[in-house]
Amino acid sequence: MPRAIYLDHAATTPVATEAVSAMTKCLEDPLRFANPSSIHAAGQAAASEEKHAREQVANLIGADPATLLWTSGATEANNLAILGGARFRAHRGRHLVTMRTEHKAVVDPFKALEKNGYEVTWLTPDAGGLLSFDELRAAIRNDTQLVSIMHVNNETGVIQDVGAIGELCREHDVLYHCDAAQSAGKLPLDVMSAKIDLLSLTAHKFYGPPGIGALYIANRDGCGVEPILYGGGQQRRLRPGTLPVHLIAGCGAAAGLMANNRSRNLAHVQKLYEVLWDGIKGLPDIFLNGNAEQHFPGILNVSAAGVEGESLLLALEPLCVASGSACNSLSSEPSYVLRALGRSDQLAQSAIRFSFGHDTALKDIEFARDRYISAVRRLREVAPPAHQDSRA
Repeated sequence: MPRAIYLDHAATTPVATEAVSAMTKCLEDPLRFANPSSIHAAGQAAASEEKHAREQVANLIGADPATLLWTSGATEANNLAILGGARFRAHRGRHLVTMRTEHKAVVDPFKALEKNGYEVTWLTPDAGGLLSFDELRAAIRNDTQLVSIMHVNNETGVIQDVGAIGELCREHDVLYHCDAAQSAGKLPLDVMSAKIDLLSLTAHKFYGPPGIGALYIANRDGCGVEPILYGGGQQRRLRPGTLPVHLIAGCGAAAGLMANNRSRNLAHVQKLYEVLWDGIKGLPDIFLNGNAEQHFPGILNVSAAGVEGESLLLALEPLCVASGSACNSLSSEPSYVLRALGRSDQLAQSAIRFSFGHDTALKDIEFARDRYISAVRRLREVAPPAHQDSRA
């Protein structure tokens, strides 16, 4: 079989050597494997390791290390921010605002809150995936307490102006939660200047290990979360449980690596994006899903008219890419994100998301470009005319 080419970095990234080394040191060291809550020598050695990683992650987003809570990943961080933030401010009001194109880990907590007496305004972006600030401003009411808008969309790579959103929310004393799973470590991000109150991130999106993430909680009056887990006094009783020091160390090492190489990594994926998109956009009836200008270049999502999605995915082997079905890859339903952008079922199902990183080679992108072009042409030759579709 030909060598697999991994172009699914938006799903998860390979673990950096530096992160593996940091984790191995913790697991093998006779002191650093200990529970950092313990006051004996081994516990204090583990606590020192945790403190260093906390500083590395905080530096990645411009935060005070004391404002971070460790979680199992962005899904838990999103749940704690949304469920916990809404409950923390419930005495002020029960109106919340988010977008229809958010990740499931944001959408589903809001749906759960709707079932428990909260009112949610669901904003629809424009055809390019961008939020309308006029609509956001109009959506904020006297009883609005939480707005959740992601930084970089996981399917399309569209970048929202988090600074402008944070400024608007702060003007109205509304908590602003940002899901930064796709942007932390990859794009410049400063929670203080952007006036972000709650921010979620996860290590496995920036070359750290899966199973560890963090939630930033701004240190200001009126900002906080109620716990959603109970059972211990760790982390200010907001997120109890024994800390996995080896995973935390791996997360910190990956954060340090990304902070030191962010500009170079961004330039690299920009070059890869241009090679891939410039190569395939010449095909007829190929549609870019997202915004051509305001996007993270590590993600390219394209649809092809007249092509069946599952057949295209198979024809692209040995490329490891994501299809246009919803977040759950086992679902045959078209992506709700692409449907919210106005794509037809056919175009949504034919969508392919290429996502790459600093470890992706130019030759692999060139191979992906050529394989995609040949696959689309071949499938269109065998597709009946009635199968052709339009942009709608």
